[in-house]
Amino acid sequence: MTSRYRASTSPEGVNSLSPRRRTVVKAAAATVVLAGPLAAALPARAATDTPAFLHGLASGDPLPDGVLLWTRVTPTAEAVPGSGLGPDTEVSWVVARDKALTDVVSRGTTTATAASDHTVKADIRGLAPATDYWFRFSAGDVDSPVARTRTAPAADAAVSGLRFGVVSCANWEAGYFSAYRHLAARGDLDAWLHLGDYIYEYGTGQYGTRGTVVRQTAPAHEILTLADYRTRHGKYKTDPDLRTLHAKAPVIAIWDDHEFANDTWSGGAENHTEGAEGAWSARQAAAKQAYFEWMPVRPAIAGTTYRRLRFGKLADLSLLDLRSFRSQQVAVGKGAVDDPDRTITGRAQLDWLKAGLTASDTAWRLVGNSVMISPFVIGSLSADLFKPLAKLLGLPEDGLGLNTDQWDGYTDDRRELLAHLRANAIRNTVFLTGDIHMAWANDVPVDAGTYPLSASAATEFVVTSMTSDNLDDIVKVPEGVLTAVASPVIRAANRHVHFVDTDRHGYGVLDVTAERAQMDYYVVSDRTDPTATSSWSRSYRTRSGTQKVERTYDPV
Repeated sequence: MTSRYRASTSPEGVNSLSPRRRTVVKAAAATVVLAGPLAAALPARAATDTPAFLHGLASGDPLPDGVLLWTRVTPTAEAVPGSGLGPDTEVSWVVARDKALTDVVSRGTTTATAASDHTVKADIRGLAPATDYWFRFSAGDVDSPVARTRTAPAADAAVSGLRFGVVSCANWEAGYFSAYRHLAARGDLDAWLHLGDYIYEYGTGQYGTRGTVVRQTAPAHEILTLADYRTRHGKYKTDPDLRTLHAKAPVIAIWDDHEFANDTWSGGAENHTEGAEGAWSARQAAAKQAYFEWMPVRPAIAGTTYRRLRFGKLADLSLLDLRSFRSQQVAVGKGAVDDPDRTITGRAQLDWLKAGLTASDTAWRLVGNSVMISPFVIGSLSADLFKPLAKLLGLPEDGLGLNTDQWDGYTDDRRELLAHLRANAIRNTVFLTGDIHMAWANDVPVDAGTYPLSASAATEFVVTSMTSDNLDDIVKVPEGVLTAVASPVIRAANRHVHFVDTDRHGYGVLDVTAERAQMDYYVVSDRTDPTATSSWSRSYRTRSGTQKVERTYDPV
């Protein structure tokens, strides 16, 4: 692949849908690990003791001089994800400048053990900036396929352009991951961003799928234990489209709630019953352990995904963890969403974010943000539209347009952050968001009540879900019908919202130059079709210095 970076001259780096709970106690027996559900997390293979690479290869968190490589080896037939079985296995890797792996720049070995679910990571350093590399793992006489990755440009490099795929909300049971396949086919991505809900925690049939389970997940019950979370991650990485994208470009990932449980906060979750489903602290620890085992994520601070990456002088990317430190969500109308003692970021993370935005010397400040920061209220909608929209956004069906799981539920943190941007004249801050299964393009107003007379402090691009239910799925009407009706009403009540698509599934492509940051929104033809096609839908951009979104009529 030809370099898209124009200069390469050391690492810069680190530092909803809300379905109500079932009343039935779910899976007291979920702690019992059964061979059947575990085996379902693997592709078919012969009963042999020959090592196999059944979950693909991946890379992530690119630095100017390095990248994090990942794989999982299955040493024996019974050593399936979450089983705790299988012998220690030596795994080697090789990194080269060419796909044939003849121009080798790095080699090494490590040991895959049951203690880490036989996952393997290699944090490679000493690489050249803005460069494509290919890598492979081996165990015994068995070689994995070859995968591609790419380093970031040097911190002081003048970079002409960056291009990222942007995705969120991949519910296995609701459909196929065609968006991953279409992103992989582009061949022009410097990296791809996953903004949360990489997996879902629910048991089979328990989460929105238009009433139809397209393909069954594993294990079949809601995941609660370390073995469960490992099994679910393993199942996801059997998806061929996901494996293809991981093998083509490095991922930069953050988690949201469903990597744990619905509407997670620091001390619990809406979809967790303390005691009947064990202790939240144990479940949270299990979810985090499995996530870091199965994802090519390099935590700057143990147990959290907030960190910062730099891409030359063009952009830095601050990645947030909006689940580990947040206060419990308040019920709409029953709690003070602007209580300064409540937080979505935690004090340390908010200070880190503010300091990083102030110190940034890049043209653009990108923020990987798992839940929408732009304020949102519901205007005058008819009951047949309001009730399903309220369900999608987690609102009461009889009033107030407010989603307290988003930044709307933690307005003091938002007010402090936006005031900081304005007070310090910090320009070109772009929030990149997932979570709510709809596509949006927003200005982020300092005072939504008086906007557009008040200033906009930043802009926000929200990508829709890959497969998780959106508005038309809930109402069960043809795609596009409800957007035509709901979008004008939503925009009339929220003048900072330039675009909202309530109905379609897909992904985004973010293209950044010194002059503008542009999000191209793509939609897939049918989430239930494994061969679904992809088409461009809309494009919006923010031009340097404006802090406002505008429509543009061609994708990059």
